[in-house]
Amino acid sequence: METHLKPSFTAKDFLSVLKNRIHYHPILTNLDFYLFNYAASVDSFRHDHTTFEWMVRTLATTHRLQFLTTLLQFISSNPCPCADGIFSCPKTEPIYRFSINAYCKAGRFDDALLAFDTMRRLIDGKPDVAVCNIIIHGFVKFKHFDKALEFYHRMIGERVKPDEMKTHGCAPNVVSFNTLIKWFLLDGKIKEGIGMAYEMTEMGWEISSVTCEILGDGLCRKGMVLKVCDLLIDFSRKKVLPRAFDYFELIERLRREGNVARAMELVNELWRNGNSPSLIACTTLIEGFRSTKEIDEAYELMEKMLQEGMLPDSVTFNCLLSDMCDAGKAKEANKMRLLGLNKGMDPDTVTYNILISGFKREGKKKESEALVEEMLHLEFIPDIATYNRVIDGRAKSKS
Repeated sequence: METHLKPSFTAKDFLSVLKNRIHYHPILTNLDFYLFNYAASVDSFRHDHTTFEWMVRTLATTHRLQFLTTLLQFISSNPCPCADGIFSCPKTEPIYRFSINAYCKAGRFDDALLAFDTMRRLIDGKPDVAVCNIIIHGFVKFKHFDKALEFYHRMIGERVKPDEMKTHGCAPNVVSFNTLIKWFLLDGKIKEGIGMAYEMTEMGWEISSVTCEILGDGLCRKGMVLKVCDLLIDFSRKKVLPRAFDYFELIERLRREGNVARAMELVNELWRNGNSPSLIACTTLIEGFRSTKEIDEAYELMEKMLQEGMLPDSVTFNCLLSDMCDAGKAKEANKMRLLGLNKGMDPDTVTYNILISGFKREGKKKESEALVEEMLHLEFIPDIATYNRVIDGRAKSKS
C-alpha cells in the first residue's frame, strides 16, 4: 500500500490499487479486506460508496460472508461522505441489497434480516420492493414458509393505508405473491395458497396470468381440476381475472377427463363476464363434444364462435357439418354455413359436398340442386362424384 499509494490518497486511488494490483494477484487477492481495513486506519483517508460497493461484491461473490458482516457493520458506522448532508447515499440500498441476496442464497437469514434492518435505518424512505422479494424468495427456497409469511405480513403491517401500498413500495409485489402461492401448493398447503391469491385481490393487486397458471398447475397436480374452475369463475365474477389468460390447458384437461359439460359451463360463465376463450380452446371443446356425440352442444358453441367473429379452421368446421348431416340436420348445417359465410369464412368444395350429400339423404332435392348452382355461381367446379349424386337425384325424381 505504501509503495503504490502516495500520502493523502483518495478512495479513487485505493480502488484503482484493488482493481489493478490486488484483485488478480494469486497471493494478495485474499488480503483485500485487510488492506481495506488498513486504508480505513489512515487519518487522511475516508472510504466512499465506490470502495464499499467493490468490497461488498467481492466478498459476496467469493463467499466470504463472515467478512461481509463485518464490512456492513463498518458501513453503518462510517457512512459514505456523500451522505454527510440531509440525504443518504443513493448507493446504500444497492450495496445492502447485494449483501442480502448473498445471505439468502446461503441460507443465512439472521444475517439477511439484520442487514435489512440496518439498511432501513440508513436510507431515505421505504426499502425497494425488490429487497423484500429477495428475502421472501430466500425463505421459500429453503422451505421456511412460515418465516416467509411472517416477513410478508411484517411488510404489509408497516404500510400506512391499503390503498397507498403501491406508492410506498415496501410491501411485496405480484412476484412475491406468486412465489408464496407456488410453494404453498407444492407443499400441500392448498388453503394457504388459495388464500394468498384472494389476499392479493383484497389488497388491490391484480392477478396476473402467471398467478392463474400457478394456481391451475398446482391444483391440477393435486387432482383438484374442478376447484380450478370454481376459482376462475369467482375471479371472473369479481372482475379480477386477467383478460390475457388463456384457459385452453384447463379445457383440454377437462375434455380428457370426460368433463366436457363442466368445460362448457366454465367457458360460458367466463365468456359472459368478458373473458372470452381462445380459438384453440373453443376448437378443443368442439372436438370434445363431437367425441361424445353431443352434436347440439357443438353446434351451439360453433354458432356462438361465429357470431363473435371467431373463425374456426376448415377441418373442424367441415367435420361438424358432416356430423350434423349424419344426424339428419342438414338444414341446420347449411344455416351454419351461411352464418360463417356472412362472418367472412369461405366454404370449400368439401363443405358443399357434405351438405349436398346430407340434403340428398334427407330427400331434399331442391336444396341440393341449389347448392350445386351456388357452387357454379362461385366458380367452383363440382367434382364428378358431386355431379353424379345430383344427376342421380334428378333422374329418380323424373321417373
